[in-house]
Order: sequence, then C-alpha cells, then structure tokens
Amino acid sequence: MQQIIEQAKPKFAKVLEHLKVELSTIRSGRANPALVEQVKVEAYGTVTPLIELASITAPEPRLLVVQPWDKGIMKDVERALQAANVGASPVIEGQLIRLNLPALTEERRRELLKLVKTKLEEGRVAVRNVREEVIKQLKEQKTKGTISEDDFFMAQKDLQKLVDEVNEQIKKHHEAKEKEIMTI
Repeated sequence: MQQIIEQAKPKFAKVLEHLKVELSTIRSGRANPALVEQVKVEAYGTVTPLIELASITAPEPRLLVVQPWDKGIMKDVERALQAANVGASPVIEGQLIRLNLPALTEERRRELLKLVKTKLEEGRVAVRNVREEVIKQLKEQKTKGTISEDDFFMAQKDLQKLVDEVNEQIKKHHEAKEKEIMTI
C-alpha cells in the first residue's frame, strides 16, 4: 500500500518539474534564455531544440543574444525564432542573432497571466490524473484482498496529503510567476 504511494512521488515531482519548465518559457519583464531554449529549429534535416544548437545569453534586461555554434544554420535559427513568436524580431549581426524584447504593456501582462493560469491548470489536471491512477491501483488491491478496507482508506488519506502538498507547491509557483510578470 505505502509502496504504491511511494511510486507516485516521482510522478508528482515530474509534474512539478514540467510545470517549472513551462512557466520559464513565459516571458516576464526581463529577458530570460529559457524563453527560446526549447524553440524547435529545423537544421541538418531534423528538428532540434535551439539550446542544442547555440549558446543563449541575456547580457541586458531586454536583450537575448543567440550565437549558433555552426554559422551555416544562422538562417534556420532566425526562421525558427520568427516562427516562435516570442515578441521580438530576430536581427542577424555578424555571427550572432539579437532579440531586442520590448517592454511589456499592461494588456500583454494580463494576457501572460491568463497563459500562466492555463499552464497551472494543466499541472493540476496532471496531479489529478496521477491521483486517480494511484486510487485505481489501491482499489485493485482492495478487490484482490491484498489490503484491508481500513488500509485502503488510510492510503487514500496519505495520498490526499501528498496531493495537497503538490497543489500547494503549484500555488507557490503561480504566485511567484504572477509577481514576476506584474513587476515593472
């Protein structure tokens, strides 16, 4: 019984990690390399994340600099950045690509908050799915008679505590990202 709940912990950790990555791709007031790290670039006949093809830095609060390791894919990277719609047009300057990010308007900040809430809801749904999966396993064990009804309800209670902790962490990520977006 406890073994099933222990097996669920890494799944909850994956949900939280995925949520962190998703939230890092949402632009806040400052330029962050995570905004473009996962942009898919079609180069060498395959689709590859930008982070694997170039170094990405943020030398100034509103500037991202992308420097592809192979200068032959410069146009591919520029095309991918334009298609990614990160809110800035890429400009090729010699061997680098500059993305000058404009200041966020109040309206754009509100749109970003809606996007954050959507990502958070996706995280909550994933947590619920993991919880349902664990409950299904517990019910199967109860039906087979490997755990008693009391153990089943205790396991459900322990599982709910774990779910509440994960939801609390999701809430903290939400508050932090909201503060980051709304700070001018």
